[in-house]
Amino acid sequence: QVQLVESGGGLVQPGGSLRLSCAASGSIFSINAMNWYRQAPGNQRELVATSTSGGTTNYVDSVKGRFTISRDNAKNTVYLQMNSLKPEDTAVYYCNADVLHVGLGVTFRKDYWGQGTQVTVSS
Repeated sequence: QVQLVESGGGLVQPGGSLRLSCAASGSIFSINAMNWYRQAPGNQRELVATSTSGGTTNYVDSVKGRFTISRDNAKNTVYLQMNSLKPEDTAVYYCNADVLHVGLGVTFRKDYWGQGTQVTVSS
């Protein structure tokens, strides 16, 4: 099993910054994509940013130029630096990881989710 533990959420004023972290631990052979999603009340969960093991990153249009995803593969950790925050960024942010498991003659991939961390942007 794999656990994803997020940290770094909180209350910030518009224009402020926050840095989210997500550390994966457990039975991990390797991790392909690590992603950040968010879900605001009454809305569907939205993919915010993606980081592949090859170094490719992608962002939803609404955060381009303001958010930066990065990862430390040695620590199985992904970060989301959020700058110039807006009230519409308020949501619960979830970490997601596509993990490769290799065992006794068995190889499979499985998706894991963190518990979520609240980000509130308000004056």
